[in-house]
Formats: sequence, structure tokens, C-alpha cells
Amino acid sequence: MHKIQTEVLVIGGGATGTGVAWDAALRGFKVVLVERRDLNHGTTGRYHGLLHSGGRYAVKDPYGAAECIAENRILRLTHTHCIEDTSGFFVVTPEDEGDFPDQFKSACDAVGIPCVEIPVSEALSREPLLNPRISRVFEVPDGSADSFLAAHSTVQAARQKGAQILTYHEVVGLIVEGTEDDRRVVGARVYNTVRGEITEIYADIVVNAAGAWTGKIATMAGGDVLIMPAKGTMVGMAHRLVNTVINRCKMPSDGDILVPSHTICVIGTTSINVTDPEHLRIEPWEVKKMLDAGDKMVPGFKNARVLRAWAGVRPLFQDTYKGAGGRDVTRKLTLLDHSEREGIKGFLTITGGKWTTFRLMAEATVDKVCEHLDTERPCATATTPVPGVDQGHYWVGHRLHEIEEKQLQGELICECELVTRKMLVNAARQNPTLTLDDLRRDVRLGMGPCQGGFCTYRAAGILHELQKTGAWPSDMLDNNSAAAQWNTAYLQSPSHNLDPDVVKEDIGDVKDEAHLFNPNLLLRDFLQERWKGLVPVLWGRQLKQERLSQLIYMSLMNADHLPDSELASPVTDFYRFDTTPGLVEPDATL
Repeated sequence: MHKIQTEVLVIGGGATGTGVAWDAALRGFKVVLVERRDLNHGTTGRYHGLLHSGGRYAVKDPYGAAECIAENRILRLTHTHCIEDTSGFFVVTPEDEGDFPDQFKSACDAVGIPCVEIPVSEALSREPLLNPRISRVFEVPDGSADSFLAAHSTVQAARQKGAQILTYHEVVGLIVEGTEDDRRVVGARVYNTVRGEITEIYADIVVNAAGAWTGKIATMAGGDVLIMPAKGTMVGMAHRLVNTVINRCKMPSDGDILVPSHTICVIGTTSINVTDPEHLRIEPWEVKKMLDAGDKMVPGFKNARVLRAWAGVRPLFQDTYKGAGGRDVTRKLTLLDHSEREGIKGFLTITGGKWTTFRLMAEATVDKVCEHLDTERPCATATTPVPGVDQGHYWVGHRLHEIEEKQLQGELICECELVTRKMLVNAARQNPTLTLDDLRRDVRLGMGPCQGGFCTYRAAGILHELQKTGAWPSDMLDNNSAAAQWNTAYLQSPSHNLDPDVVKEDIGDVKDEAHLFNPNLLLRDFLQERWKGLVPVLWGRQLKQERLSQLIYMSLMNADHLPDSELASPVTDFYRFDTTPGLVEPDATL
């Protein structure tokens, strides 16, 4: 059994967990982060991509709104390249008349959110597809955020300070010492889901940042954290119908926000309590509700091409401690010190909050870590940029500009998202990659209108080639030792032409682990993952597209009967899906 000793163990690789790892490493702590899948596989990778100005909460939750605008300003400095400066409109549709718009403006002014009422004519000039019947428009500093890029940039910053990041390592138990009345969490047993190995990680303090799964982790220590998972369904449109974040100027509800995200736009979201945060079925009425809601902001919205639907789970915390269960379920950040709540030392839980406040959540958590470890180390994340900020704010044409400038048209692997071979190869080498879905989160592979129809088989072939030649480490998951050595050896090798014999002579033979990186399994699992988001929207042009993909992969490539396709990959269950037919409109035509 492997053993690791550290000071701070962070459980969870979403925005909050990676933020805690970055903050703690920056303060000089020895840090290990474990995540049972890939970074951002949970809620952080399944939200609508909004950088909140705080306007959405100004009336109902002014304290939370003030947090949002403060963190909005900080993230624009520390994670500049992860943010598109879209601005945001709060629009008053014919259904939203009343006293709320004036309340909204006053509330924004009260908490310091820049909010300017602009002429409707100006708004329509900037966003010509907006509902021409809107009566008032308020502009606030909303933005669009790339949570995948932000997580990798944050992790890169943490690694530069010595943090160890272990993806595909699932916590199967906490190591608790002492008696029932005097307990201390001293570490965790984690299971490497790829290699089937157990590692014991001992730490001075353990931080539970597992999102919707924080309750499950707390139970392992004997703690009581009631998480009420709330499913939020979003629908991505195949076109960027707006370039500005559009909010309806009313109390927050379902389907009242439209966010431009890269080349598409996202309408969201619903809020439905669920029992299982893992496998979420998207119901036909949810998709219809989002499309109808979008039509009120952008007439004709529901007739535009739908790309896919997906759902994330909000980790809503219900405090049942000492009779607090009668309070309303909160969406605010919650930091629980289990030594104060249940007498369990060495164990903290951080949950709730929003992506926009992840840095603030991490700061509060590591402040408490310092308190427990009896040390004073000031937080520096508010003034320390992560790698990549020199690129400036994201802009939607940046990939096209680079491809045209460097004439890389012949290198395209994914035409929809303009992913080149070099981008894919670099991502596979630099980050732990077990599935094509990992690469999707890194470089947006397969996220465009064809949903992987043309790029999946190309990407699977490239990864297979890299593995055979030794240019891609077979032990990617040990990313702080073996992978780093392999990357360094390859980059220093005189043979970047991927010649198998020369590469192997330079950096040695690759251990045969075809069961981990079998291209047939990579292809199958990625197609299945894309299929999950397509089932609820199979009508019109998207149905035509999926029929083409079916002809490519099943009729031409025989993908459902490929060699080894009956085998289970280490992550097969991650793509398990309810195959009950989804939403197909009765009048849909091919």
C-alpha cells in the first residue's frame, strides 16, 4: 500500500477544491488534492458559465451580491484569460413590468454594483435579436467564464507552488483516530480507479470540498452534513444568438438568463431537488420550458437549432445542527468546522456558493486551516495572477485568428471548435488524460454542432499513435512524478517526428497498458457521453446531424461491434445512461 504524508489534504477537484489547493500552496503549505474523476467533472463543469456581477442577487441577497461584485473584480485580474468581458443587460419584458426594476436599480446602487440604465434603442442596436417590446434596460458588469480553463490554470498555479494533484483517485474512507468522544481525522484512503491501487494519505488537516458529495464524505468521519442536491438543467443553442449576458429584470426564477459562451449561448436554468447527484435524467418539459423562456428575451429563440441539454447539481446545504433544520435552504457559501459541530478534529467542510465566489470560499477555508494549525499566513490569491493572464480577456475569434495567421487549416481535428492536432497533443501530454471527455474539458473537443461526429475517431487515432510511439506517457495519472519525467524526456528528445524506434531509444519502452488507453473504448465512451446530452433534443437539424453520426460510426465503422468494445474501461460506469427515449417533437421532420 502506498502512503503519502502532507499538511493539507483537499477532497474535490471542482472550482472550490482547486481554489483551496491554490490558496494553501501559495501560503506555503504542503498540499495534496484528490478527485475521483477529472477536474471539473462535477457541478463546476456543468453550469451556464456566468461571471456574476451580483445583480441577480441584489434585491434578495445583498450580502451575496456584494461578495459577487468584489470577486468579479478580482477574477478579472487573477483569471483574465478565462473571462470574456461581455457585459450584461437586465431587461424588462412585457411580463416583467412593476416595481421590481426600480428596486433592482436601488439595490445595485446600495451594494456598489455599477448599474446604468441605457436607452432601449442602444440595447437593440448592440443586440438586434432582443425582444423589441422590452421597456427598460440596465447594464451591469456580468461576464462569461470558462470554468474548465480556470480550473486548469488554478491547478497549474498550485503545482508551481508544490501542490500534488491526483485525479481519478476516489476517497473510499477517512482515517479517523481516537475515541467516540475525542476523534481526529488524520487522512484518507483513496482508490486509484484506473490501476486498482489503494493509497493512504495522511494529513494535518482534511478539507472536504466535494460539492454535491460533501455529505457522503462527512459521513465517513461521523459528521452530519445534509446536502439537498438541486438539479439545474441548461440548454445550449448551436448559435451565439447574443454577445451580451441577458437577464430578465425580475426575481430569479427558471430560464431567466442567457449567457454567450464561446461560439454558442446557454439558457438556464431549472431548480429541482433530486436524490442522486450522479445520473441525471433531463425531462422533456425542462427543455421546452427553457426554450419558451428564451423566446421571451429573444423572439424566435425556440425555433433556433438546439445543440444539447445538460444538468448540474447545486450542493444546497440544509443545516440540521442544533435544531437549525427549519431555516430555508441556503445557496450561500458555508464553512463547517467539525471540531466545533461534532467534536471531530482536523476536518473542515466547505460547500455552497457560486463559481464567481470560489476564490473567496477558498480564502475563508484556508484562513480556518491556519487557525487549526496555529499559524498566521496571509492570503495572496486576490493579488496573484494564475498562469496565462498575459493573454488578456478571452475573445471569441482568438482561435480563428491564430489558425489563419499560422495557416493551420490542414491541422484541424475538430472543425467546429477549431481544435488543431498540436492543441490536442499538447493537452494530452500536459494534463492527466484517461478519456476523450478529459480532452473535451481541456480543448473543447466535440463541443460544436456535430457533437463529435467528425473529430472523435480522429482524436482516438491520434492518442493511439502517441501511446504506441511513446510520445504520450502511459502513466499519465501519476502526474507529479512519472508523467512529468516522461514529458521532460520527450521534449528533450531529438526526435519529435514521432518515429517509434527513435523515441523508444531516447526515452525507453512504454509499459503495455492497452486496457487503460484502448482507442476503441475511448471512442465508445466519448460517443456515449455526447449522446446523453443529445437525447433530449433530437428533432429538426440536430436529429439530421445525429443520423449522420449514426451512419458514420455504426453503419460505416461498426463502432458498436469493434474489437474489445464489450470490455469495461476503468470509467465505463461514468457514462451509464438511462436510455428511455427523450424529447422528440411530434411534428419534427427530417
